[in-house]
Amino acid sequence: MSSQLEYAYRFIKQGILDGTYKPSQKLVETQLSDLIGVSRNTVKTALLKLEQENLVKIESNKGATIKSFSLEEVENYLEIREVLEGLIIRSAAPNFTEEDLQNMEQIMLQMGNYLHENKYDDYSKKNNEFHNMIYKLAKNSQAVKMVNVIKTQLIRYHFRTILIPGRSEKSLQEHQAIYHALKTRDISSAEEKMKRHVANVRNTIKENFQLLL
Repeated sequence: MSSQLEYAYRFIKQGILDGTYKPSQKLVETQLSDLIGVSRNTVKTALLKLEQENLVKIESNKGATIKSFSLEEVENYLEIREVLEGLIIRSAAPNFTEEDLQNMEQIMLQMGNYLHENKYDDYSKKNNEFHNMIYKLAKNSQAVKMVNVIKTQLIRYHFRTILIPGRSEKSLQEHQAIYHALKTRDISSAEEKMKRHVANVRNTIKENFQLLL
C-alpha cells in the first residue's frame, strides 16, 4: 500500500471509529480528496478497502456510505465475540507468567484511577491494553483476528457504553474478576468471567441502543 493510500485509509477509518462520520452518512469522494490532500482515485481505493472491513457500504451510482448496523446485527456479532473470547482466554491462560500478571494488575489499577477521574478515553485505552495482553498470549490466533474485526466494526458502540450510568463501575469489576481467575490459574472461571463480560456489554447495548447511535 502506497504512503498516500495508507494515509487516506487511516484518515477515513479514524473518522468512522471516533464518530466524526456517522452511520448512514454519505462519503463524497471529491470532498475527501480535497480534505485529505490526495487524488480521488486514492480515496476510491481507500473506500474499497474499508468496504472489505465492513465499515463502508459502496453502491453503484450512489457512492459510499458509513455502514449502519441494526440492533440484531450488533447482538449477533457480540454473541459470536462471546464464544471467541472464551476460546481465546482458555488458550492464553496457561501462558501467563507472574510478570504478565503483575503487568495486568498495573493496567487494572490504572483503569480504576482513570475511572475515578472520569478520564474515559484513557480508561478505554487501558481496557484495550488489558484485552491485548490476553490476545498476545493466546495460541488461537485465528480467533483473535476474528474478534479484532468485530471490535473494529462495533467500536463506536463499545466506547459509548462506558458513558451509560453504572456501566463503567461494572466494567471494572468484570475486568477484576477476569484478572483474579487468571491469577488463581482457574482457566474455566477465566473463560466464564470473560464470556459474562461480553454478554454484559451486549445487554447494555441492547437496553440502550437508541442512545448509542
